[in-house]
Amino acid sequence: MAIQIIIWMSAFLCLVQVFSMPMPCHLQGQLVRSTHNLLRDMGGHFPMECLQDNVFMEFPATAFATSGGPQLSSSGAKAIYETLKNIDTLFGTDELPTMWDQQKLEYFQNIVYRQIEESKCMMSSVDTSDYPIRAQGLKTYFGNIAAVLKEKKFSYCAWEVVRKEFLYTLEFILKHNSDSLLWSNRT
Repeated sequence: MAIQIIIWMSAFLCLVQVFSMPMPCHLQGQLVRSTHNLLRDMGGHFPMECLQDNVFMEFPATAFATSGGPQLSSSGAKAIYETLKNIDTLFGTDELPTMWDQQKLEYFQNIVYRQIEESKCMMSSVDTSDYPIRAQGLKTYFGNIAAVLKEKKFSYCAWEVVRKEFLYTLEFILKHNSDSLLWSNRT
């Protein structure tokens, strides 16, 4: 009888542990914050020598807009997912600045990739009613960013412009869509 109780208690504790872990298929707030902080810290402040290369790129805030409440729609969550995929694609090149902290850069790339992998299943639950509008804004924005990199031949200053834009993007997501991210209670 005592063994049976121990087995049932063990099974119960295992289930409690499994169900208390963050569920996959959500964008995790701590990872988005870590991504932002690593991107911020890998290169420091925007370099003065790059001011002449700094260009205005219209940020697609409507791609992350909420409709009627603090919760982001599934198409809005997909917009965040697509943003991470675009960041991963642009940072997948071999022409990244060597002046950046390479360890932080590698951590940054790994966390972005992890977020993409852990939230792939969101793609099947997308509310498609307003996603095409969001997708068009993202496509234009990331197309402009890629064009700046190519036009400036992947120079250090071009990458600093990209880093500045992505910092703004991640800050915007953290500030305006924080309620839509999964936040762990653990510190």
